[in-house]
Amino acid sequence: MPTLEHNALVEMFREHPELAPHFLATLLHVEVPPHAAVAVVESSLDQLIPVEFRADLVLELRDDIDALVLAIVLEVQRDVDPDKKFSWPTYVAVVRARKRCGTIVLVVAPDPGVAAWAAENIDLGLGRGHVEPLVLGPAVVPEITDPADAEKETELAVLSAVAHGNGPSGLTVVQAALAALGRLDQAHAMVYFQLIWNGLREPMRQALEALVMERQIEGEATFPPFVQKLVDRGKLEGMREGKLEGMREGKLEGKLEGKLEGKRDTLLRLLARAGIALTEDESARIQACTDVATLDRWIENVLGAKTATDVLS
Repeated sequence: MPTLEHNALVEMFREHPELAPHFLATLLHVEVPPHAAVAVVESSLDQLIPVEFRADLVLELRDDIDALVLAIVLEVQRDVDPDKKFSWPTYVAVVRARKRCGTIVLVVAPDPGVAAWAAENIDLGLGRGHVEPLVLGPAVVPEITDPADAEKETELAVLSAVAHGNGPSGLTVVQAALAALGRLDQAHAMVYFQLIWNGLREPMRQALEALVMERQIEGEATFPPFVQKLVDRGKLEGMREGKLEGMREGKLEGKLEGKLEGKRDTLLRLLARAGIALTEDESARIQACTDVATLDRWIENVLGAKTATDVLS
C-alpha cells in the first residue's frame, strides 16, 4: 500500500506538473522541448496490454499549437523494487505508442541507494536497446539552506529536506524548508511537514525538537504553528491555550460557518492524502462537528495517525 510519503511526493507533482520539466532542465540538465503547457493525464496504461499497469503519474508537454512534444512517466521510488526494471520499459513503450511522442521515465528517489539503483540502464535484451530512467535523488537535488531560496521554490526545498535532512547540513536544510511552509495553506504545509519529519532519523529529530523548543523559549516564531507538535505538549500548554483563545475571539468576530467549513475541508484533504479511509459514520461526525478547537485537534492528530480512530480521538 502506498505510504503518506509516497502519496505526498506524487501529489506534489500532480498539483504542480510544471515542476517535472523544470527539474529536468535545471537539475538534470536535460534539453526539454519548447512547450507552452504541462498537464497531468490518465496514468492507467492498460489499453494496449492485457495486464493493467499503473504509473504514479503521466504528464504531457504541449507546444503553443497544442501538439504533444514530450510525455513524462513519473514514478516515486522509496525502496528497491526489481519488478520496476520490467514495468518501466513497459510504461515507456505503451505511452510512446499511444501518444506518438518521445517518452521518458522520471524517478523521484530521496534515498541515495535507491536513486543509484533506479538510475541504472535497463537492458531490453542482448544489449540491443535500453531504457535509461532519469532520477531526482540526493546527487542532483541541491542542499537549500537559505530560507529566501526555500521560499522561492518551496517544493524543491521540501525535496532538499527529504534528501539531505540527515546529512551534515541537515538541520539547516530542514529549517529552511519548514520556514518556507508558512506561505502554504495548512493542508499542504502539514503534509509536507510530515513528509520531512518521517524521513528524519532519531538524532536529527531530537536536534529539531531542541531547536523548536529553544525558539519557543526565546519567543522567536520562525516555524509554522503546527510544528509545535514536536515538543512536549505540557511545556507549551499555556501558549497553546492562549492561541486557542485568540482563535475563539477571532471566530466570534468572523463568519463561524465559513471557518468550520474550511477546517472540515482541511481535515478531509489531510485524511485523503494520508490514505486513511472513513466510514459513513466517521464522515458524518466530521461534517456535524461545530467546534473549531475539536477540528483543530483532529487536524493535528492526522500527523502520525494510521486509522480514523487515531484522528477522531
